[in-house]
Amino acid sequence: MNRPLYPLALGNFAVGTGMFVTAGLVQPIAHDLDVSPAVAGQIMTVFALSYAVLSPVLAALTARLSRKRVLLIGLAVFVAGNVLTALAPALELVLATRVITAVGASMFTPTASAVASALATQERRGRALALVMGGLTVSTAIGVPLGTLIGAADWRATLWTVAGLGVIGFLGVALVVPDLRLPASGRIRDRFAPLADPGLLAVLVTQLLAFAAFFSAYTYLDSLLDVPFVAVLWAFGVGGVAGNHFGGRLTDAYGPRLMVFLALGSATVLMALIPVANLALPVALVWAFLWGGLGWLIGPSQQLRTVAAAPGDVPVALGLLSSAQYVGMFVAGLSGGLALEWYGRAGVTTFAVVAGAATVLFTLATYRRPATQTKVAAAGRRA
Repeated sequence: MNRPLYPLALGNFAVGTGMFVTAGLVQPIAHDLDVSPAVAGQIMTVFALSYAVLSPVLAALTARLSRKRVLLIGLAVFVAGNVLTALAPALELVLATRVITAVGASMFTPTASAVASALATQERRGRALALVMGGLTVSTAIGVPLGTLIGAADWRATLWTVAGLGVIGFLGVALVVPDLRLPASGRIRDRFAPLADPGLLAVLVTQLLAFAAFFSAYTYLDSLLDVPFVAVLWAFGVGGVAGNHFGGRLTDAYGPRLMVFLALGSATVLMALIPVANLALPVALVWAFLWGGLGWLIGPSQQLRTVAAAPGDVPVALGLLSSAQYVGMFVAGLSGGLALEWYGRAGVTTFAVVAGAATVLFTLATYRRPATQTKVAAAGRRA
């Protein structure tokens, strides 16, 4: 079961590096293109909005294709988008090429999750999803800090590196992933039909709010910290890898509810402690490790909640979850940028904490644990 999952994780590593690394390139891009850091931060915003809007549309248009072909097309477009970004001479063209990159990412990541869910047995589904989505968290531990170091000298070199990672992911998928077909409708209207389910809608809103909170701070972290930024990115990423790994196992064992609230509550508290992280580098490293580790617990748990809420339409539901995540990142980039421009560091931190607290309250009010989740948790405890 695990062998086909590793190329999917590798592809997500490339996608995650290309997406998250822009947070580490805000200052170099702003300097090179002669714009403010808040404006440069909108590169992630444009990517996130494009992903959110295009993901369900592209899922409908590619419904009749095998999942392997969709994965390969997505990675090919992702590579092309990063190459074009590396060549773009002005901000307007950089933003346009990020839309192309988002097209590829929006085809790959939800499809990778759907394939992982289809290949795994029910009692191991949380671990399978954690492994595949682990590519995103590993990218924050390795890809983003490394890309930030490369980008300090030339941010365009980072994009060439990301394109190379995408090519490696493409080859892995082509060689190892089976030619799988999953039942799915080709009508765009059907891609949004699961939104009529209040249980699934609650999961999606939690995802949107959580990523709006977390990424409003993460996107502009370089502007919030006085300590060495790359070291903090390493610590955050290593924590994220650990959180995603253990989050999958803990979700299988105890169900997603505990993991969701642990992630939301602890991440909100840790964002409130951003000023404390500035006291000294060792403090910042511990803080970043905990923020990444506890915050990324939410990944496998939210995906398992989605699978349980829409067991008959898993690929569509996971696609909507990805869209909700990227809408949240769009809100984060825009709101965090405005907060930074108008109120400085305190404005960004305040927005992140208030949004995190709102996410906790909303989830407390709306969380439903379907019977299928209880059965999964019980099976995991017996294993």
